[in-house]
Amino acid sequence: MNFQTAHMRLVFLACFGLFLFFTSIQSVKAGISQPPLRFEPQSLPFQHTDGSSGEKYFLEPLGSGVALFDYDNDNDLDLYLVNGNSLKSSDTKILHRNRLFRNDGGNFIDITDLAGVGDTGYGFGCCVGDYNNDGFVDLYVTNFGANILYKNNGDGTFTNVARQANVDGAQLSSSCAFADYDGDGDLDLYTVNYVQFDLEKNPKCTYQDVSTYCTPEVLPGESDSLYRNHGDGTFSDITQSAGLFAPDGKGLGVVWGDYDNDGDPDIFVANDTTPNFLYQNNGRGNFQNVGLFAGVALSTEGRPYSGMGTNFGDFDNDGDLDIVVTNFQDQTNSLYQNEKHVFFNEVSFSAGIGEKSLPYLAWGVDFVDLNNDGWQDLFIANGHLDPNISDIDPVGTYAQHNQIFVNQKGQAFIDQSATIRAQQQVSRGTAFGDLDNDGDIDVVISNLNDHPVILWNVTQNNNNWFIIKLVGTTGNRSAIGARVKIKIDQQIQIREVKSGSGYLSQSDLRLHFGLGPAKQIDQLEIRWSNGTTKQFNQVPGNQTLTVTQNDPPR
Repeated sequence: MNFQTAHMRLVFLACFGLFLFFTSIQSVKAGISQPPLRFEPQSLPFQHTDGSSGEKYFLEPLGSGVALFDYDNDNDLDLYLVNGNSLKSSDTKILHRNRLFRNDGGNFIDITDLAGVGDTGYGFGCCVGDYNNDGFVDLYVTNFGANILYKNNGDGTFTNVARQANVDGAQLSSSCAFADYDGDGDLDLYTVNYVQFDLEKNPKCTYQDVSTYCTPEVLPGESDSLYRNHGDGTFSDITQSAGLFAPDGKGLGVVWGDYDNDGDPDIFVANDTTPNFLYQNNGRGNFQNVGLFAGVALSTEGRPYSGMGTNFGDFDNDGDLDIVVTNFQDQTNSLYQNEKHVFFNEVSFSAGIGEKSLPYLAWGVDFVDLNNDGWQDLFIANGHLDPNISDIDPVGTYAQHNQIFVNQKGQAFIDQSATIRAQQQVSRGTAFGDLDNDGDIDVVISNLNDHPVILWNVTQNNNNWFIIKLVGTTGNRSAIGARVKIKIDQQIQIREVKSGSGYLSQSDLRLHFGLGPAKQIDQLEIRWSNGTTKQFNQVPGNQTLTVTQNDPPR
């Protein structure tokens, strides 16, 4: 990133954004009809390390992810945190580990040793899915070097089977996500690979004679990988035959979702300084990159941005999936509105998040209904790369505020970041889920060289909620890829069960809906990953409902 050109772009985009924002301000003047959001922060007893040694190794500031998943099937969310480690061989006397915390009524108990998941590799991301359909969710961890596939043994322990399963890899892998792309009932695995990096050939970069971390532009890219599940505990790398081989990609974030509403999962990849990928699934085992045609590969001025995190979600409740991408400081975060399942319209400024994102370097992100009003809000985690950024950039700060944008009925977003303004850290991954089973979404944030933080949602309002847990039978047991649509009066909402998304992280596999003042759902429809559907009528709110695929409709 050239800082002078970045600031010229900052001035232009800010002015342009103010123009676009004021053209839509009439739809927002009514303000926030709901009481303001409230969160109570709690630090977790875990210390992340990036292995900093003064060498400014390229991978140090990438941080790591977090997973929320119910590993022991006791109906609450447990917590997995990924760690880095020392990078110089002389500094390996103390090995830092990933950690698993069991949720015990809102208290988190470190059971890493008992579970056997304390990997000491240099970790980045994680995702979950029941790849062997035994009823227990498994865990995948991406590293600089060999990746890890922890098979859940069902007795509170895990076994690393990555090598036997042929998914260990050897690249600098960032994000990952499971999905059944071919509809055979087994979860396949997509891993995002960032760049080709060698510790012995670490590039050196400076700005104004100050040493800085290099951008990925100085390193060659690395193709991502798609592993097809054979259903016998093994996978095959089918990246080339599936049409996904792209050595110019420099990916950090990935999400699966059916953006074109044709019944099979597509892939979006946020790339850093190269065009983003939108891979359309043709339903016959192949993908086509339609990112340029669909309008999501480049910025509004036709440039590839520094994509970090990404997610699918239907922020305007029109029944199709929109896309959000987080980007570098002096670049806007990108909000793409799905237009008729074919192309996307970039609405960052007109929706009210573009100008607000310019001072920040953004990472983890998701569409989540934080106030249960029936409209998905945006949570964005921020933090810079260089601890000395304030010495070379008058706008930049190392620790940064995270951001919350509250949805105004699909027309725009209002900034409510002041509700978490006290928290200013170097944030990276984010995961979302109802940790205390009280009906609202809590947030877990990983922070670089710091403790992770839980933001307990203690917002007070009279809105109702609904959570649904899906269990597959003829399809994958995790029900990843299934879509739920609810209807209340004339308003619809959709959610899809997702494996890893955002930035390096995994959110709750259960689906959460805010119902606003409604106390029941008029109609609920489930479209399972194999295409079969099930419908329920007059479903009461304020409950967590478990639905198994072979349950009779009612």
